[in-house]
Amino acid sequence: MPEQPHKMKSLLSKVPEVTIYFWIIKVLCTTVGETFADFLNFNLGFGLTNTTIIMGVAFFIVFVLQFRATKYVPGIYWLTVVLISVFGTLVTDNLTDAMGVPLEQSTIVFSILLGLTFLVWYASEKTLSIHSIYTRKREVYYWLTILFTFALGTAVGDLYSEQLGLGYFNTGITVVIIIAIMYLAWKWLRLDAVLAFWVVYILTRPLGASLGDYLSQTKMNGGLGLGTTITSVIFLIAILAVTIFLAITKIDTAPKSDTVESGHAKESKRNVLVQTVAALCIFLAVGIGGYVQLSNKIASQVDSSGSASNSASLAGQLTDFVNIEKDMLNAVNAKDFAAAKKGADNLEHQWDTAEPKLRKIDSSTWTRIDGTIDAVLTAVRNGKPASQCVSSLNDSLSILSEANQ
Repeated sequence: MPEQPHKMKSLLSKVPEVTIYFWIIKVLCTTVGETFADFLNFNLGFGLTNTTIIMGVAFFIVFVLQFRATKYVPGIYWLTVVLISVFGTLVTDNLTDAMGVPLEQSTIVFSILLGLTFLVWYASEKTLSIHSIYTRKREVYYWLTILFTFALGTAVGDLYSEQLGLGYFNTGITVVIIIAIMYLAWKWLRLDAVLAFWVVYILTRPLGASLGDYLSQTKMNGGLGLGTTITSVIFLIAILAVTIFLAITKIDTAPKSDTVESGHAKESKRNVLVQTVAALCIFLAVGIGGYVQLSNKIASQVDSSGSASNSASLAGQLTDFVNIEKDMLNAVNAKDFAAAKKGADNLEHQWDTAEPKLRKIDSSTWTRIDGTIDAVLTAVRNGKPASQCVSSLNDSLSILSEANQ
């Protein structure tokens, strides 16, 4: 008789068991969240606002289906994860690109929101375990947590890989090392399983984003040059294949073993609290330390470039970008779109390379220029009418020239 309630809870659970397949498909979904958002935004030319609206509506529709389901359904659940991944990415992108909110602020705000969600969830339900999602209230807490993990992961990943110049590949390697440490701590040092799970869950966001950027970015930008279209298609097919496999085998719906459950039940609450506080302190120390070190490195580059005397201005720093866009404008007027697209690749590479230094000098002006450059890249690469390409280039050149004076 005692086993029956546990069996019912497992059958009514709205989320899968945590297996190796869980983590594989989670990273796949996270990668798609990065590349598919870029595909809609840039490749199809929808723009950031329209992409956000489209994906927001799609997420809401699928989320309703997930919420109305009475048990875990692999297809619905993982489609919800894919869409919340894309939407969470777009939330941070809108704050950064459309509203000019610094990534540091986004990181702090989403960290606080995630922490408050955990606190309220635990205060209400006395558990944060993924294996306890069998009530409506817990499901709401769960998906709200997932949304904040994606938004936070996007902010942290972009902050270190792009703004601080760590790069996609190095960011990915760093995250892999941290995840490996968390696994070893859980396996050999009795780190609380729930704590380890949520830390790794958050970290898979910058890992997947770094993987997606590394695969999709041009070779000039340090990537493999597959592009967002091919990368998105490859990972969507992989997600579909794994989802079908899980739906057929039901390998991730098996009830959790009693031995593991009893092991978690015996875990001292005081011990878990100590572990949580210790983990937070370590991540804060490492995160802030890394941020300060990379920021100082960028500051030294700014000083050595001779801009210390005019550290609040980008004047004289943007000549190369003005020349690149002028060449692109000439190519568009000459109907040489192949040359214009080649110029777009060069513009993106040079702009991304210079981002840490230029953003350090004047973040607000950099954000304004970045938005116009995104519009240029979208127009030229999508083969939009020459008039639109010319308009985008003229707008960008106007702001670049003004800031460069």
